[in-house]
Amino acid sequence: MKKKKQLKEGEARQAVNPMIILAVIIILASIATYLIPAGEFHREPMPGTDYQKIDIDSFKFMEGTPIGIFDIFQSLTLGLQSAGSVIFFLLIIGGTFQIVEKTGALHAGLSNLVRVLKGKELIMIPASVFIFGLVSAFAACSEEYLAFIPLMYVVCVAAGFDSLTAVSLLMVSSAVGYAGGMTNAFTVGIAQEIAELPLFSGMGYRVVVFIVMAVITSLYLMRHAHKIKKHPDLNTMRETDLMYAEKLDVEEVEPMTGRQKLSLLIFGLGFAVVAFCVIELGFYIDEMSAIFLIVGILVVIVSGMKVNEAADNFVEGCRNMLWAAMIIGMCKAVTNILSDAGIMDTLIYYAGSVLEGLSAKISACGMFILQDLLNVLIPSGSGQAAITMPFMAPLSDLLGVSRQTAVLAFQMGDAFTNVVTPTSGELMAALAICHVPYKKWFKFLAPLWGLWAVAACVLLVIAVSIGY
Repeated sequence: MKKKKQLKEGEARQAVNPMIILAVIIILASIATYLIPAGEFHREPMPGTDYQKIDIDSFKFMEGTPIGIFDIFQSLTLGLQSAGSVIFFLLIIGGTFQIVEKTGALHAGLSNLVRVLKGKELIMIPASVFIFGLVSAFAACSEEYLAFIPLMYVVCVAAGFDSLTAVSLLMVSSAVGYAGGMTNAFTVGIAQEIAELPLFSGMGYRVVVFIVMAVITSLYLMRHAHKIKKHPDLNTMRETDLMYAEKLDVEEVEPMTGRQKLSLLIFGLGFAVVAFCVIELGFYIDEMSAIFLIVGILVVIVSGMKVNEAADNFVEGCRNMLWAAMIIGMCKAVTNILSDAGIMDTLIYYAGSVLEGLSAKISACGMFILQDLLNVLIPSGSGQAAITMPFMAPLSDLLGVSRQTAVLAFQMGDAFTNVVTPTSGELMAALAICHVPYKKWFKFLAPLWGLWAVAACVLLVIAVSIGY
């Protein structure tokens, strides 16, 4: 048994650091700027919007600007600057979490939660998939879920699950929500505006898409969680999770003090305020960061924590998130390199040419696959919509696919790739926080992704058949 444990720990040490993976991708993207010719479409502003319409027949090659060796090193700092708002949001979350953790309120509260769920832990999975998925579908939440990752990590490990489940219950649920996005302003809203469709039209069929994907995802995750809970020896993340996740003693939970109860109440209300303000007031990263800062200060006051101790705890929390912040910056560097070299339009032009001459049903599935591939290069949903939909909308007219179906293909392609591509900053940050090697994550999610892809193609064929 001891030998087996040592072997597992040795395997964990040999796992490839995500920063190495991203460094390789940055180098490959830089090499691509020499191999792929630069090109551009003629664009015209769309009246009343911030977007531009592409003339699909206007593509022309132009003189490229390949990335130099010095530019490769410079891309990291530029990527960090581009992702600055998300990175600082992550650091502030880390600092606030550490302050709350040091009060002992979080440990006691989570211990009680796990004790209440004992024997019914699987209920967490469909509940999380549908709740977080619906929030993403209506309010476009994604980066925001990074705030919940440390909590979900502790709860899942204490419930007998693993870090793979913890990441899934937030990031995969978000993908499900984006796939069926009912009123997602950052993907569906922008895509429909560019495609000149009524805002959030066609919502009924997207509700069906969401339900189908949520059910598939819930069943897959429940099967995995049940298997490793019943047979812990099958948990490939067990040694790592026991090493990094906080251990909750659910058998002997000490009564919470009045200060701890008040601290936990403020912490919980902070999340409720964030959710309300995101949905009702349109708050985003900067406003949410401010709310978490306020939460941290209030917890310091009610817990009686000394000022110097609070500052030290906040810095320690920021330090814990630094690795994830660096990974987000590296992901952004990849996109910057491709855009700055002028090859993004070329890739879209070549990809679109492949679809010409195909039937409407096959073309719809082809659009989904195409968006999947492009999303590796453009992980941002709003960014992908702004870049690809001006091309996909008129292309869909030529292929006999309705623009509504083209939007559906885009949103599913954007959603699903974000939880497997190493260029997704939010995914890589979540994996870093939970110490999940990318290779293990990919192996775990690949079967679910295959189910998603099959379901997406079936739903797109149905959409074409019913004239959606």
